[in-house]
Amino acid sequence: MRVESVKDSSNFAAGVSGDGGSEAIAAERRAVGHLASQVRFWLPAAGILGLDLWSKSAVFHRLDPDEVFTVVPRVMEFRRSLNDGAVFGSFTGYVGVFIAASVLALAFVVYLFWCSHARQRVTHIALGLILAGALGNLYDRAFMAADIVSPHSGRHPSIIGKLLSDPSDAIVHVGTWPEGAHPQTFARADVSVRRQGVVRDFLKFVPKFPAWVPRLGQRDIWPWIFNVADSALVVGVVLLLLTSICDRGTRHASQAR
Repeated sequence: MRVESVKDSSNFAAGVSGDGGSEAIAAERRAVGHLASQVRFWLPAAGILGLDLWSKSAVFHRLDPDEVFTVVPRVMEFRRSLNDGAVFGSFTGYVGVFIAASVLALAFVVYLFWCSHARQRVTHIALGLILAGALGNLYDRAFMAADIVSPHSGRHPSIIGKLLSDPSDAIVHVGTWPEGAHPQTFARADVSVRRQGVVRDFLKFVPKFPAWVPRLGQRDIWPWIFNVADSALVVGVVLLLLTSICDRGTRHASQAR
């Protein structure tokens, strides 16, 4: 449904507009051959991707595993976290699926830009943000491998860290990632061990719901830890949706005349 909205709002296919729209679209200059459009697409993508990779590397090298750095009191903190799932920690353990989906998404984003027209300025920026977000998390899943120790009982969460012993040993030692500090010990018969790519997260909103809010009082308003790539993905998708709504309203108003 979202893809159809993007195509509709951006006039990617000929004949999307009303009577005479096909000729008008064909007469427009394509973004792929327009320098300013290329800049609007690739510059945000490169800038946000660089910021994402640099910020994750800096935080994981400068902060201790349990350290919390306050950026804005009562608003934002930096704290290290590893995510073996999708955006905001959902659907853990399917890294191969996520890598394949990310590659397809990247190809689709480039296709949308290729089919767009020079006048679609906001769309180009939005697609660049989505490209950066997808590339940032794809890089981590492909190159940031960690060891995941999962208790068979299911009563305790999985530990994502660095294995300090041979996986076949009777006793498994796993420390924090990537330095291997603060090791924890498990009986090999009680856990499963796998190695896979993980995403580095560090941004944490700390505001909580007021105590008087039923069922939510004193709980985090935003419980997930995320990164710059996640933020770029969300902002890019929101921009595309807003562009779709605005363009659709403009076309309907034009047709009403």
